[in-house]
Amino acid sequence: MAEHDDDNHGNSVAAWVMVGTVLVASAIMAIAMIFPNVPLFVGGAVLVIVGLVAGKVLALAGYGINGDIARRDTNLS
Repeated sequence: MAEHDDDNHGNSVAAWVMVGTVLVASAIMAIAMIFPNVPLFVGGAVLVIVGLVAGKVLALAGYGINGDIARRDTNLS
């Protein structure tokens, strides 16, 4: 079994923003399924894409696990 030093398990600003946005978008899409509303569902789907892009952009900007900003932050555990 391979050993690795991955103790943070996605605990970064980029990951939190992406997961939070996708979670809210999923809730919006679920509400759109309960009360049939196509524009609301499409808006939730667009928000999922926005969340994925925001997470990737933040990771590339240094807010990911191995980013420059994450390495300088001593409060991450």
